[in-house]
Amino acid sequence: MHEVTVTVVDREGQSHTLTGPTDMNMNLMELCRAYELPVLGECGGMAMCATCQVYLESNTILPEQSDAELDMLDQAFFVKTNSRLGCQIQLNDSLQGACFRLAPESL
Repeated sequence: MHEVTVTVVDREGQSHTLTGPTDMNMNLMELCRAYELPVLGECGGMAMCATCQVYLESNTILPEQSDAELDMLDQAFFVKTNSRLGCQIQLNDSLQGACFRLAPESL
């Protein structure tokens, strides 16, 4: 099995090192939930709720955002230029060493 390791900073500022498989079609939201980080993912990964919003804090190159992701972020709270939806970030080798921060929870 192939694995990737990323860092996720929670809402209290604590860093968590997460390791997940790259061969199971898993996304960052699912990985955070597997480690019991407070990521809701209310829509189940359909880019329809933004409860898995994260900020990319490393120089990692991510795939372009889909129209669905951009539309959802356009309606979300606490959006920054480095905002992404965790459900739209597939675990793959290019994420090795990436760092993300959980966005504040919605109002």
